[in-house]
Amino acid sequence: MSSREDLYPSRQQAEPLWLERQDPVLYQQDLAAAPIAPELIAQYERDGYLVIPELFSAAEVAAMQAELERLRSDPEVLASDEAIRELHSGALRSLFEIHRHDGLFAQLACEERIAGVARFILGGDVYVHQSRMNLKPGFAGREFYWHSDFETWHVEDGMPRMRALSCSVLLTDNDSNNGPLMLVPGSHRHFIGCVGETPENHYQYSLRRQQVGVPDDASLSRIIGRFGIDTATGPAGSVVFFDCNTLHGSNSNITPAPRSNLFYVFNHIDNRLQAPFCAQPPRPAFVAERGPAEPLNIVAREYA
Repeated sequence: MSSREDLYPSRQQAEPLWLERQDPVLYQQDLAAAPIAPELIAQYERDGYLVIPELFSAAEVAAMQAELERLRSDPEVLASDEAIRELHSGALRSLFEIHRHDGLFAQLACEERIAGVARFILGGDVYVHQSRMNLKPGFAGREFYWHSDFETWHVEDGMPRMRALSCSVLLTDNDSNNGPLMLVPGSHRHFIGCVGETPENHYQYSLRRQQVGVPDDASLSRIIGRFGIDTATGPAGSVVFFDCNTLHGSNSNITPAPRSNLFYVFNHIDNRLQAPFCAQPPRPAFVAERGPAEPLNIVAREYA
């Protein structure tokens, strides 16, 4: 274990550990300069997430869906380490590092409508820590269990502070039935240190079904009992931004309607990864960008 100061210890103790957040949620306080409505920024600071309905047009979504289908049908892509399959069905669950594929998804990572919001909330230059497309096919899409992304990024990747956020671009309608993102509003202000040491090559299993680095049932009952659960639903083209420490998860999809979303994780350039805060080697670069990371050149464009 590293001798560095660990502000958010996890997987090191025999009992769950609750800590108050030691980092800001909003790093830029001039709401008049926000690229979106100030009330949305205020909601993000309060709840740890915000939803912007139909930020992308139907034509833009159609272009993104076409790119998604191109990637998911490419045998070379499907055979790569970046492609994560469902444990039992073998269906594609996630494809990582989509911002490294030349074309639309690389351009989207620098899009002002999403990266510009991240830059404002995080208070300066950002880069892509992780990107992926998550698929929940009809009838077969499995759940993502409750977790804080920061807990994993801190312990297994060495992200030192809470200065990152996720952006989910909805490529299909996400309704209350097809396994939408669920979040615990207000949970971003509390860090839950989890029990259980990090296994060797943990990412090979956790990306399919995470069991280490998830809060215990008692902690989940306590925090959900205090804050409740919100569901982030919306039509295709909507975007969800949520803080790196917001507890979230999603149910399996047993409906005929597929759920497909893109994820971009933006990290502040001053919050670049260090050595992991566990006794394991870092996860692969396709899961966690280890640099050298350059700030994104954020621009406005359309994709139709």
